[in-house]
Amino acid sequence: MNDSAFELPLPSLFSFRECLAYMARSPLECLYEADGESVTRLVRAGSGTALVRLTCPGERAMRVQVLGGSVSQQERELLIRYIRDWFDLDRDLEPFMAIARTDSLAGPLVRERAGLRIVGIPDLFEALCWAIVGQQVNLAFAYKLKRRLTEAYGESAEREGTVYRLFPQPERLAGASVEELYGLQLTRNKAIAVLTVAERMAGGQLSRERLLALPDSQAVDRELTAIRGVGPWTSQYVRMRCLGDPTSLPIGDAGLQNAAKILLGLDRKPTEPELRDLFAPWRGWESYLTFYLWRTLY
Repeated sequence: MNDSAFELPLPSLFSFRECLAYMARSPLECLYEADGESVTRLVRAGSGTALVRLTCPGERAMRVQVLGGSVSQQERELLIRYIRDWFDLDRDLEPFMAIARTDSLAGPLVRERAGLRIVGIPDLFEALCWAIVGQQVNLAFAYKLKRRLTEAYGESAEREGTVYRLFPQPERLAGASVEELYGLQLTRNKAIAVLTVAERMAGGQLSRERLLALPDSQAVDRELTAIRGVGPWTSQYVRMRCLGDPTSLPIGDAGLQNAAKILLGLDRKPTEPELRDLFAPWRGWESYLTFYLWRTLY
């Protein structure tokens, strides 16, 4: 089948190059292929899937190429929504950059990577599982766990010798056992947490739409941390990467602490008051400053 393509208008403060640099930070990523010019990913579109390749040949529009086929108008609209959430394209970054022009401490690192957007995880189940498997392990092992879950329970498509994978749907994992996930090297507690999330989402008690409808971030935190195995850090991470909450500040995150330690010129982990002082000028943009600080580590 022939490929089809369309263009997606871009906001002025957007750097596809910076987003791709973040996405290419690990060769262990199993859900997309990113290089210096493009990213290719299998995306769920309605009841089916579409393999899409994104490029930005100019500064004003993103080219979306559907590989190996075409999509209906409804599927195209779903793809557009996914991509806009993935790259946070509906966010006006000018207020964030205005702070960067006045803050002498963190401002320079933000200005250096101007146009970098929070690269999101629009799928709530994927975001929660990624946060859960990543708890208290190094990044390389977290990627291995994600790959094992994806290969065991997710869908896939092949093109030109490359297999592209889709993170499993909650319904697929809701029927798994703790022993099965333990066999993939998840700890028993992480296996229980993943299965609990899968069962809640498959049963309709938990969804991205439900969380987005809650009145404030505190309500989201209460909803998520009521799930066994989901703590404050996981909730804050999901608010940042999946729900588009710009105010999330994962104060206990090791990566954030390491980046702040370097920025502040410390020979020790920064204290919570020191971190809060660093973030004070960035009120309302805590998620974005966190993401930019993470970016300095790669």
